[in-house]
Amino acid sequence: MKDSELILNDDGSIYHLNLKPENISNDIIFVGDPERVDKVTQHFDSIEFSTHKREFKTTTGIYKNKRISVISTGIGADNIDIVLNELDALVNINLQTRTIKKNHTALNIIRIGTSGSLQKDIPIDSFLMSTYALDINGMLRSYPTETISHPEIENAFVKHTQWDEKKSYPLVITNSKVLESKITSDIIFKGMTATAGGFYGPQGRSLRLAVKDPKLNTKIDTFDYKGIKVTNLEMETSAIFGLAKLLGHQACSMNAIIANRALGKFSKNPNQVIGDLILYTLEKLVK
Repeated sequence: MKDSELILNDDGSIYHLNLKPENISNDIIFVGDPERVDKVTQHFDSIEFSTHKREFKTTTGIYKNKRISVISTGIGADNIDIVLNELDALVNINLQTRTIKKNHTALNIIRIGTSGSLQKDIPIDSFLMSTYALDINGMLRSYPTETISHPEIENAFVKHTQWDEKKSYPLVITNSKVLESKITSDIIFKGMTATAGGFYGPQGRSLRLAVKDPKLNTKIDTFDYKGIKVTNLEMETSAIFGLAKLLGHQACSMNAIIANRALGKFSKNPNQVIGDLILYTLEKLVK
């Protein structure tokens, strides 16, 4: 692989993440905010490694005898493109010879993030697992996604929402059923998470700029394909699911619901909700 494609730092670490293969575990938690890394690792029994470059902070340590890495991805699908490709390179490319390894290594990736519910029956301060991800940001269209897509759901969504043909065509991807079975419980809500390409206009928010389709959120809220509904909006999950499947990794997304946009309400204690979800997920990982 050319130097311009697989970029390494002077110390041999991967370019953006500043990591070497020995620095990460096969079990990885994604968070958005670099400050949230410490909110996860404060529960660890020991820390073996930590680095921070730009918005990407990584800490690896031990929680109840299990080695776990926690990585902040920053915001958006474009950042996920960097993080997942570089993590895959760390475990599946020999960085010295720049060749693909014969034996594939699969990572277990769990996103812990915040999100707003689009449905009235998914309350504030609850936990939601993304069983499907609806990509409406277009990043994954740079890759061959035919083997991971669900065209019947995508076509139904396009028809229901009267999707603008000038926008990237929506893409639906499922989570890892292996991780879903490990992390799920009776207290978890489930649904399809829409991943937008921005926080304001792409999610239907209007401050001084009008959105092109002011009814789009209502169309998204009312979409129902054989019981599959869009439950929440955020900015990373579809990219995680899509790249993980294409690269042969397991991925799951856990959302702390801190807002209900259908009711116009926001959590009174969002830090408590995300803290509770962190502990819930860590306990599920070690059992």
